[in-house]
Amino acid sequence: MGDSRVETISRLAQWRIDNFGPCSYKKSDPFKVGIWNWHLSIEKNRYLYIRLFPEPSRVSKEQPPLAKFVLRVSTSGANRRPYISPIHERLLRTCEDFVWPVDSTFLGRFIIDVEFLDLKICPLNGGQAGSIWPSDGIMQSVSAQNALRCLSRMLNEHIHTDVTIHTAEGTLKAHKAILSASSPVFQSMFLHDLREKESSTIYIEDMSQESCMTLLSYLYGTIEQEDFWKHRLALMGAANKYDIADLKDACEDSLLEDINSGNVLERLQEAWLYQLNKLKKGCLMYLFDFGKIYDIKEEITNFFRQADRELMMEMFQEVLAVWKPV
Repeated sequence: MGDSRVETISRLAQWRIDNFGPCSYKKSDPFKVGIWNWHLSIEKNRYLYIRLFPEPSRVSKEQPPLAKFVLRVSTSGANRRPYISPIHERLLRTCEDFVWPVDSTFLGRFIIDVEFLDLKICPLNGGQAGSIWPSDGIMQSVSAQNALRCLSRMLNEHIHTDVTIHTAEGTLKAHKAILSASSPVFQSMFLHDLREKESSTIYIEDMSQESCMTLLSYLYGTIEQEDFWKHRLALMGAANKYDIADLKDACEDSLLEDINSGNVLERLQEAWLYQLNKLKKGCLMYLFDFGKIYDIKEEITNFFRQADRELMMEMFQEVLAVWKPV
C-alpha cells in the first residue's frame, strides 16, 4: 500500500493518506517511537475512527507502554484545517485500547499526526510507571560509582582545589587537572603564560553560577539528568566555547529529542549559531517535510526579520526541495 508509511522525527509521527474513500479501512506500516513499534489505523463508517496501538511483540507484552499523546487530523495543502484531539493518557496493549472518533468528513488526501508527550513503561507487577524520557544512561560499575563519589566530594567540598572561576553571579572552586583533561582550551590556559596560569583564576562571566556549576558537574561526571535538561542551552554555548566535543554532541542530541512548534525556531537559531547540522536538519524537516510551518505563521514572520541571510537561503532551498510540483 503506497500510503501506509509513517514518517517520524523526534516524538512526532506523521501519516499522509493519499486516497481514502467513504467506506474504507487502512492500517499503517509499523513505525518506531521510544522502544516500541506502533501502528495507526483508520476506519470510515459514520465517523472516522482512528486507532493507535503498539505492534504485538515481546517488548509490548512485557513492558506495555503508558502513552500520553495528542492526535491531529488535517487536510493537505496550505489551507489545512486541523482537527485536534484532547491530550490522551492510556495504557496501550491492543488495537481496542484507544479509539478516537472524529465527527468530521475527511476523504481523499489528509494527514494524521500523533505527538507523544510522554512514554512510560508500565510494570507488570503494578509498580510505578517510569518515563523512558530522559534516560539515565548505562548502569555504571561499582568502581566507577566510587570514583564518581570521590570526584563529587572533590568538587562540592573543595578538596585541594587550585583554581577559582568567576561567573556572572559569584565564584566557584575547581581543579586545573580536571578542567585541562576535559577541555583543550582550559589546558592551553594553564600551559602557557596567560593570566589564568599566573592568577589561578578563570573568568566565565557569560554563564550564571548555577549553569557553570552544572558544567563543572558534567566535567566531574556527577551531573544530574534534570540539571542537564534545565541548562542544556547554556551548556551548549560553553561546550562550543571551550571545545568540549562530547558535551556539545550530547546537547545537540538532547535538543533534537523534543522539538515542537513552541521551540523549533529557537532550536534552528541555536543550530545555525553553533553549526549543529543534525539539529538544523531536524528543525527544517519538522517545519517543511512535516508541514509544521503552517502552525507558526506569525512567529516565522518575526523570525525572518532577524534571521541570518544564509540561514534564510537554506530554508528557501528546503522549501523548493519539499514543495515540488505534483
